[in-house]
Amino acid sequence: MSDNCLFCKISKGEIPSDKLYEDDEIFVFRDIAPQAPVHFLVIPKKHISGPSALAPQDEQLIGRMMRVGNEVAKREGVEQYRVVFNNGEQAGQTVFHIHMHIFGGRSMTWPPG
Repeated sequence: MSDNCLFCKISKGEIPSDKLYEDDEIFVFRDIAPQAPVHFLVIPKKHISGPSALAPQDEQLIGRMMRVGNEVAKREGVEQYRVVFNNGEQAGQTVFHIHMHIFGGRSMTWPPG
């Protein structure tokens, strides 16, 4: 946990969010600037700065994020969705706590903008 991390503060309840799911390891909430009709973030409560900071012991946690994201997407009424992890500023990462975007509810184009 990082004291200055926005997502750490959200997962601890220090900053309000539209929470969709929470357990001991994972927190899921709606994106505040949605890019699709369904757009939420799946984060681990453990602070990891981004995909390139993953360690071998994090493999199970990342798999759990995928499973939970799928369950929440189904609850939100989407069976088809896009999953995005950004790694670094050039890739669009603005909060340096690993997070998985789930976008659904509309057709997606490729390549993304």
